[in-house]
Amino acid sequence: MNSIIESVKNFFERQAFGICEFWGEKFGIKSSQIRLFFIYASFLTIGSPVILYMILGFWMKMKKLVHRQRGGVWDM
Repeated sequence: MNSIIESVKNFFERQAFGICEFWGEKFGIKSSQIRLFFIYASFLTIGSPVILYMILGFWMKMKKLVHRQRGGVWDM
């Protein structure tokens, strides 16, 4: 039973956008504390932080895509 829970946890951590880790590194806070904040805030505000999380995930993916496609001046 414990291995099933661990595999589900690993799946969701790999599939997440990395938003909690990004903000944790930026502010010097553990990413697990930021995840708990999102979970508790979602319960208290009936899911509105989930929308914020999705917007941040979309923004981060687009930022990575733009930086990857943009080349230097001398790249041809």
